[in-house]
Amino acid sequence: MKYFSVVLTFLLAFFLSGCFFSEEAESERARLQNAIGEYIYRRHNEYLFKPEPATQSAPILYSWENNSFHSITKEYFRCKGSSLNPPHVVQRKQETLRFFDCGGAERHSLPLHNDKEFVYPILINLLNYLQHKSGKKIVITSGHRCPQHNVYVDDSLENQSSKHMIGAEVSFYVQGWEDKPAEIIKLIHHYYLETPKYKGLKDFQEFSRYEKQDTNVSTLPWMNKEVFVKLFKKKEGRNFDNRHPYPYISIQVRYDMETQTKVFYSWEKAHRNFLRQ
Repeated sequence: MKYFSVVLTFLLAFFLSGCFFSEEAESERARLQNAIGEYIYRRHNEYLFKPEPATQSAPILYSWENNSFHSITKEYFRCKGSSLNPPHVVQRKQETLRFFDCGGAERHSLPLHNDKEFVYPILINLLNYLQHKSGKKIVITSGHRCPQHNVYVDDSLENQSSKHMIGAEVSFYVQGWEDKPAEIIKLIHHYYLETPKYKGLKDFQEFSRYEKQDTNVSTLPWMNKEVFVKLFKKKEGRNFDNRHPYPYISIQVRYDMETQTKVFYSWEKAHRNFLRQ
């Protein structure tokens, strides 16, 4: 009886495996039949299509990569103060001073001239010229500073008469030319040589070096009748507006071509000549 059950189990397993393999073989035959394609017949004058060789197109530049920048206007000079900035703490002898920043451009205007917001045009013209000639973006680090932001940035005695407060000074560097400040100085000189209104005016076209030792830079500044140009090296002139590691340039206005008068700082212009909210 035991022998009979073993034989029966073997026969049953053989029968089932045969059915399985037969079904699988039938499925494979059907697949191969369906895979057989028809011949493609061509006429004697037909030919294969040959695509044109691939050509590499110029990459699409992002807005910050191309050389067409927005023109600089007085809007770029607005005060960079913010009420979110932490207090500036200064220890003097036995006294601790805390300077708080202003509310920024949303809380006060630019300096006023004839009841309109104003920045000396030579600063705007020069920066646009530099941007055009270099093909690089001008980064204004410090334009107008209200008196409160001016003290917050730099509480030194020398800075208390800064022309930043009257819209007659700007600090900046050129993006991509951070290590080429000498090239920017050359372009400032070229501006006066190429601009028609200065033709024949030696006081404007010729620059001299300021040799007095009363500046906060190690490089002798350049000056003509209209502007005073200072170069701050990597470890010079660091303040809250200029926390970057690059050399930067400062341009001060000395002479107003429109009114034919010298430009001086005054407390009245700095403290009472802008609107507050």
